[in-house]
Amino acid sequence: MLKISNQVSISEKNIEFQAIRAQGPGGQNVNKVSSAIHLRFDIPASDLPEVYKEKLLALKDSRITKDGVVVIKAQTFRSQEKNREDGLNRLAQLIRGAVKETRKRRPSRPSRSSKQKRMDSKTKHGNLKALRKKITH
Repeated sequence: MLKISNQVSISEKNIEFQAIRAQGPGGQNVNKVSSAIHLRFDIPASDLPEVYKEKLLALKDSRITKDGVVVIKAQTFRSQEKNREDGLNRLAQLIRGAVKETRKRRPSRPSRSSKQKRMDSKTKHGNLKALRKKITH
């Protein structure tokens, strides 16, 4: 079971794992061992609540296909088990991020003292520049 929140979790029967060979340098180990993991999670066919499904499908994420399948490739670690855990953690993060609601920004105004400080610094800078002029008699 992959725990998303206190009430929501995903059973691992909804997640499909496929071991593949990792990319990049690593010598013979990379060529022989299939340590990377392709994780596939079908959003519409899963047992997630409808709210979660809608928000996930609405995401503009390159890891989500047109059919609503999340594809995550985990190949950071050398062992297959660690890559599997990494893939599951990244899936959980993606789902949590989709459901998390962002607060609406309330615009603030500068205080009177901050406005005064700004004007004072502008005046001071202007006076400094005025002192740089040539003195004419």
